[in-house]
This record gives sequence, structure tokens and C-alpha cells, in this order.
Amino acid sequence: MEFFLRLYKLLTHRQVVMLRQSREDHTPDRGTVAAGLKENLAVLQSIFSKAPDLIIRSFIYKQSGQRAALVYLCGLVDKNSINNNVLYQLMFEPIDESQHMTNLPITIGDLKSTQQWSQIELMLLEGHSILFLEGAELAYSLDTQGWPQRAISDSQIEASLKGAHQGFIESGWQNVALLRRMLSTRELKMIELYVGSRVRCKVTILYLEDLALPELVQELHNRLMELNIDCVLNTGELTEYLEDRPFSLLPQFITTERPDTAASQLLQGRICVVVDRSSSVMIAPVGIAAFFQGVDDYSTRWPVATFMRILRFVACFIAAFLPGIYIACISFNVEVIPLDLILSIGQFRAAVPFPPLLEALLMELMLEMLREAGVRLPAPVGQTVGIVGGIVIGQAAVQAGIVSNLMVVVVASTAVASFILPNFDMAAAIRLIRFPVMFIASMFGIIGIVACFMTLIIHLVQLRSLGESYSTPIAPVRIKDWKDVFIRMPLWSMKNRPDSIRSLQKTRIGPKRRL
Repeated sequence: MEFFLRLYKLLTHRQVVMLRQSREDHTPDRGTVAAGLKENLAVLQSIFSKAPDLIIRSFIYKQSGQRAALVYLCGLVDKNSINNNVLYQLMFEPIDESQHMTNLPITIGDLKSTQQWSQIELMLLEGHSILFLEGAELAYSLDTQGWPQRAISDSQIEASLKGAHQGFIESGWQNVALLRRMLSTRELKMIELYVGSRVRCKVTILYLEDLALPELVQELHNRLMELNIDCVLNTGELTEYLEDRPFSLLPQFITTERPDTAASQLLQGRICVVVDRSSSVMIAPVGIAAFFQGVDDYSTRWPVATFMRILRFVACFIAAFLPGIYIACISFNVEVIPLDLILSIGQFRAAVPFPPLLEALLMELMLEMLREAGVRLPAPVGQTVGIVGGIVIGQAAVQAGIVSNLMVVVVASTAVASFILPNFDMAAAIRLIRFPVMFIASMFGIIGIVACFMTLIIHLVQLRSLGESYSTPIAPVRIKDWKDVFIRMPLWSMKNRPDSIRSLQKTRIGPKRRL
């Protein structure tokens, strides 16, 4: 497997290099801005040919009498800002002739100059306005961004009972602002870079300089710089390109829509990646225990949070292995079932013509179809289809003799257990794992289930997230870090950050805190 993976990477890298060379050969080098206004507008129209949303507003700069043009893409700019803070002041507000370009009568927060057409093209696509002046061999970039976007609201996937009710949106700079609002410290550092050779997408790496390991930050930066793809539309696509084991079913990074969750991970020494145009943030590196930590664990009392944490681990085991255990006990290991229960099961299965494996597959696939239908339909209709459809189909299948009553109970328990897991990616992986477990249980019984469990443990131990151990602090064992793994101890007892994260500063609570 490793040999084929390396061969695949080698061939993919060769295709990427050839694609990059072909694009560079066919991309014209337009050089720098000329002094003539007509020449500059002609080059601009050639770059954005067949683009009716390109607006060119020509006018006379009143102070000097120069011909000027303001260029922007309609829909990506704030027109009120352009009219009130740019055009009005350039056309009607005179200034001293000795003024430098940085003192133009424009009340725009960010004013930059550039000479490269490649930068002008990128700035226009990002919502900036470009000002050209007759006789000036440079252009001025004005921060007039104002594309359509939704308001900041609560996350629809990660619901919170007692935490903050704010979620990330599809604007990268607003997502960064939400994290800056959560962590108002100068130690919050950012690295901005662009990913995508056809459509450039801004990616921002955020970390606390006094907590995050520089080696991990550099490793993540190197992986992002090595990417050579057409475009990155969301965080989910980016995680696939950065994973250590792309063929693993288990997620190796956390994606969250909650700023408080991302801020909590940053305070532990992890790194966040904000992708522009995506409403989720990637967190790296992570371990298996991080997927069982909910947003309300630290805003509720520790006994309740501990009970919920244990319940999630039990639910994970049920969602992955309960159908397989049912098949193994019915098909092979009947002796482990109590006698009274055997008689009841025999009575239920007397009219069922299918073997346990086919019976379980039929119900599990029907459950997955109902789940997918509930997601695709509108919310009120989806809930009705999920509840009524499950009850009606389950009852009809039992009365028709297709499945037994106990099989319906097993499938329903598995579905409820999978919904308890707080992370969507991990819950989806667990739902997929139970299918091979069912097949192996139908062939080898309880021994096959034990073999599946051991194989899963071995895979967890070998897995890496950004080069760090995925199974830590469970393997290798770090008992001190178990205060926030299977249980959630009181916050005042967790004085140090987990050793498994390898943060630069270990102390989280000072010695004078009341115990």
C-alpha cells in the first residue's frame, strides 16, 4: 500500500509540474502600468474580457485637471463608500498640488499603490477599487470591499446550550475578527498566504506565539505552500490535501463553525486555519480525544460534563459494534445469550426468511437513506420524513416478516448512539466502520469483532495528525492528561496544559488559585 501511495504521489507531482509549466507558458506577462490612461484601460479590458460587471468610471481629477478612471467589479464593492469617500472627494474637493499620493483626498482606511498588473487583477477580484491617473505609472488600490454576505448567527451543526451563540460565516476577515475578539492578545499571530493556481483563495494561519510549537506552524505552512491545485472552495477540501493518511476513514483534523471552540483549541497550543469563502475553520494537530469534547463541556458543571463524556465513548462503541455483536450472537455464539432471551429471539425470528446479515444490512441501508433524505429536504419536511418514515417503515417491515423486532431495536439504538457524537466527521466515520464489522462478524463471530477492535486500535496508534500522534494521550499513555479525556475534571484541577499537545507553556492556572 505504501509503495502504491508513493507511486501515486510521484505521478501526481509530475502532472502538477507539467500543468504549472503549461499555464505559465500560456499566461501573458503584461508587465507594469503605463503612463497613458487609455493604454491602461485597454490592458484592463483585455484582462477582463466578456465581464459585464467590470465598471470603469472616467472623470476629471479637479485638483490637477488630470483625466482619471476608477475601476471595480460591481457586486464586490460598497457603492456608498465609492460615491461618498472616493468619487465625491476626487471630483469636488481641491487639495494642494504638492500633496503626495498618500494624501489624496480619499477617506478610505487602506490606500496602496502598485505597478504590477498581476496585483491589480488580484485586488479587483478581491473587491478593491483601482484608481488610474493620466501620467502616473502606478495605480492606487482602495479598500472598498462590500460583497453580499449573511449576518453572524448561531451554528446550525454545532448547537450550544450555554456557550456563545456566534458562528463563523463565509468571510475570511470577519472570521479572523471573531477569533481576535475571543483572544484579545498580542500573542495571536497570523500568516496569510494564497492557495490555488487558477482561482486564488486566501488562507490564514492563526496561532498563539507563546504556546504553539514553531515546528508545527512551519510544517503546516510548508504543506500549504506545496499545494498546486486549481482552487480551494471550502475547508473540507483543504483538509483532504493536508492529511497524513488520505485513505483512512477517521478525520485527522477538526473543522468547527464555532469561534469559542477554535479559541479554546488555540489556548491549548493548537493551530487554526481560516479559509476565505468558507464558514468553518480547521484545527490541527488533533487527537482522538478531541472529537469527543463538546462545546458545552466547559460551561456546565463538571459532574454533568463527565457523565456526557462517558456517554459519548459508550455511544461510539455502540454505533460501531452493536449490529456486529447482534449478528455474531445470533449466527455463531448463541451460548452467550440467556435462555429466556434465546426463546424470545427465536419467536421473533421464526417468520423472518433472511439471515441476520442481510436483515441488518437492509435496515441499516434504509436508515441511512432516511437520514440523507431528512438532510436534503427542508427542515420541517425533513423532520417529518425522518420520524414518520422510520416508524412506518420499521413497523411495516416487522409486520411483513422482513425483519424481527429485536433488529429494529438494534438499528434504532445504533442510530441514536451515532447522533450523540458531537463531531459530524467522526460520527460519519463510525457509521461507515460498522459495515465491515457486520460482514466480519457474520463470518467469524465474536472472534471477528475482537479482531476488528484490535485492528482499529492498531490503526489509531499508527495514525498521525500533522505528524503528531493521533492516539495520544491514550497511547502513549499520559495519565496526567486523562483529566480531560474520558472524564472532565473540575477546571481548577487542570492546572497545566496537556503534555500530549507539546505547547511551549505548560502552566494554565497560577499557584494562588483557590482549590
